[in-house]
Amino acid sequence: MRDTPDDSSDAASGPAAPPAAADSPAPTNGASDSGASAEGARPVGSGTTRGASAPVPDPRWVLPQVRGHIEALDGLRAIAALMVLVFHVGFESGAALRPGVLGALIATGEIGVPLFFGLSGLLLFRPWVRAALDQTPLPPVRSYLWRRALRVLPAYWIVAVVALLLWSRDHLDSVAAWVEVLTLTFVFNTDPWWVGTGPYGLGQMWSLSVEVFFYALLPVIGLLTVRAAGRAGTGPDARARRMLLCLAAMTALAVLALVPQYYPEPRPYMYSWLPRCMGMFAVGMALAVLGEWAWREGRGSRGDGTADDGPVRRLCRTLPRNATLCWSLAGICFLLAATPGGGPRFAGVHGFWISVVSMATSMAFAFFVIAPVALRAERPGGPPPWRAGGGAWLEALLAHRVMRYLGRISYGIFLWQFVVLYLWRGFTGEDIFEGSFWLDLVPVTLGTLVLADLTHRFVERPSRRWYGRGSDGRRKRPAPRQRPPVN
Repeated sequence: MRDTPDDSSDAASGPAAPPAAADSPAPTNGASDSGASAEGARPVGSGTTRGASAPVPDPRWVLPQVRGHIEALDGLRAIAALMVLVFHVGFESGAALRPGVLGALIATGEIGVPLFFGLSGLLLFRPWVRAALDQTPLPPVRSYLWRRALRVLPAYWIVAVVALLLWSRDHLDSVAAWVEVLTLTFVFNTDPWWVGTGPYGLGQMWSLSVEVFFYALLPVIGLLTVRAAGRAGTGPDARARRMLLCLAAMTALAVLALVPQYYPEPRPYMYSWLPRCMGMFAVGMALAVLGEWAWREGRGSRGDGTADDGPVRRLCRTLPRNATLCWSLAGICFLLAATPGGGPRFAGVHGFWISVVSMATSMAFAFFVIAPVALRAERPGGPPPWRAGGGAWLEALLAHRVMRYLGRISYGIFLWQFVVLYLWRGFTGEDIFEGSFWLDLVPVTLGTLVLADLTHRFVERPSRRWYGRGSDGRRKRPAPRQRPPVN
């Protein structure tokens, strides 16, 4: 399953640069060398001792990067997209349903879905976090929704039409069928004309529907959290804590949403609805709060405009430095999800408490994978060498040009994978749950990459030229020499 997380530059409006740390000068071109590695450098925002004037590093090299394009996130998109592709090929070939360790690991590829949800929460929620912490106006909803629609719908409509023409010809004369598919509301059909999670060739689109309805609901969630944070106090610390409490409440509501899914009788179709997934979005939203909070933590707490190096900043430094530990913990979560305690190997009826465990495992997996990347400070000169230490290997891996390329076309990988898979299996004459996993995986992956690249070149990129029309109806020229956002 592939969803469409987005760069903050695509979703946000607000100040042009992150606020400088409380007692730090504005960023300059001549950043201290110690800023490239926060080890041994005086933390941004910490006061001097006994009149000593320790050098203050550029905060961009110490605090989390919260502006601009984060290339390592493209690598995360690539990993998530490929995990889901492997899962779908494994399911159709039957490899994911066979007993044994390999089958369990292939089936757990579905856990890539929470990564996409978490990335969307991280990147799209930032404008509302800034509005709450800085008490600035809310981001414009009209332009936000316009960009979301342009980002998602044109490419999706092409794939949906192709799938319907190929495999749903009996329903081509049904206006209701076209409407529910093109609006991604087919998941709410409790008496569907298809088998599985969606029409043939579109079974993965349930998660895109979840994303789209999250996009539509986010301005309301943002408004409510900003208002709740505004009542918490005058300082950004109190407002940030209140926002985290709101996200905890949103996660609790996601758990409660499981009750009608199983009681008084199972309703499997609710698996594809947004409410149960809100906790997975909350993971990324919480990381957005932590990243923005680190830039403002303790501002004015001493009464003289300076601030101590607080726990939020230390946490935001610790997680990226210990990326190996974080990804090891994510691996443990992955293995737990592969056990029977993590639920069945495909969406189905498996009980309230198993669903709670599955939700918690998915959220923990998404947190430990995304956090060391989302909270890493910007590095001068690009990604570090593989052996630079402090989790540099992860940044070097995710920012590799191959990973960035796969991340850029990840939406197309998600959209086309079932179409290519069914065309290939039709060519080979294999029935469902039969065939060779590896014989399917290689050609399906190659075919999906080709179509994803073409979709990115001729549909997704041209659609971004219309982003500026969402505010005043006129097309705006992009800033010169500025790379367009991947999302």
